[in-house]
Amino acid sequence: MTDAPPSFKLLPGAGDSPVILHVPHSAREIPPTVREGILPADDALSRELDHITDAHTAELAEAAAERASRTPWRFVNRLSRLVVDPERFPDEREEMLAVGMGAVYTRTTHLAELRPADTDPEPLVERYFRPYAKAMTDAVADRLAATGRAVIIDVHSYPSARLPYELHGEGPRPPVCLGTDAFHTPPGLLAAARDAFAAFGETGLDSPFSGTYVPLEFHGTEARVTALMIEIRRDTYMTEPGGPAGPGLPRLAEALATLVDAVSR
Repeated sequence: MTDAPPSFKLLPGAGDSPVILHVPHSAREIPPTVREGILPADDALSRELDHITDAHTAELAEAAAERASRTPWRFVNRLSRLVVDPERFPDEREEMLAVGMGAVYTRTTHLAELRPADTDPEPLVERYFRPYAKAMTDAVADRLAATGRAVIIDVHSYPSARLPYELHGEGPRPPVCLGTDAFHTPPGLLAAARDAFAAFGETGLDSPFSGTYVPLEFHGTEARVTALMIEIRRDTYMTEPGGPAGPGLPRLAEALATLVDAVSR
């Protein structure tokens, strides 16, 4: 593990592609200086990483990009979300603060102590969160300038059984859940995703997870930025928790590539 920047990577796609596959939660890496502030012992931390990491989603995005007719761009977080979670609001707007999971987590998936409750999040927000947000903002702005639009497809996974930290986990847990935003998810994008993932059964909508990531500079104001979150139930493609990928991964990559092709046109 190292502290060497950057903590994220933008992998270029086709110059005329409007699509960015955003992969924020696939990594397990924790820099040593950040590990010093995390309380669980190594074995317990490894188990927590099994539960909290969207394992193999970076490989899924890579495989989909290779299959797509027009290569999408990929923005991949190289550090664990236990460092910072780049998809949280960095302030009091974040509802997950109620369970100790704002931009800087103080609780685990099972609500045990991860960091002291009085941890000041600002150093980690300044070091990791803000550079990530700026880079993603710049990537979206670049797609707008190049193609006149940007399509963010947020690639996630979730466990087949509800974990204690989930605020809205009482609803359905379909093989594929589509998270939407009232402003940034147009009907055509949602329909394309439902068609692309039809082979996995009926897709869910905003359950057990809702919303999708849009950089704050564009959120709620720039209609040319559209976005959709793809939440894949982990038992469809891997051994839970934290185990190897299985034969479901290539099928999912084909479906994701189909969606990329549909929205690239």
